[in-house]
Amino acid sequence: MDKIALLNSIEKNIRFSFARSGGAGGQNVNKLNTKVHATLDFASLEGLSQTEITLAKSRLVGRMNSEGEIFVDAQEERFQERNRSIALDKMKSIVVQAALVPKKRKKTKPTASSIERRLNSKKIRGKIKELRRKF
Repeated sequence: MDKIALLNSIEKNIRFSFARSGGAGGQNVNKLNTKVHATLDFASLEGLSQTEITLAKSRLVGRMNSEGEIFVDAQEERFQERNRSIALDKMKSIVVQAALVPKKRKKTKPTASSIERRLNSKKIRGKIKELRRKF
């Protein structure tokens, strides 16, 4: 994944629309469009390999509409510009996290000393149970 190209592509292709938001804000809630609805066309993203694209599509299927656009809302702040930057940051983190390919797990063997400790604890436990028996 070319992260810089991906982030530049997100910034270039993201579209914002605005609406009135609820919550804190006093009288401004009723007259200013501070809520930000950000959409991004997934097909226009650059900087992802084919495997990362398929992985991200499968992970983002709940956030995608029928046209293949990812959407994010932000209404945490009282100012439209702050909500716009929050929505952009959310979009970047969502896409980058969805495109991450997990590392392969390397199998490891237990060390000789850990095997010995385990067997010793089993022997001690068995000895305790053996002493409980009635003859």
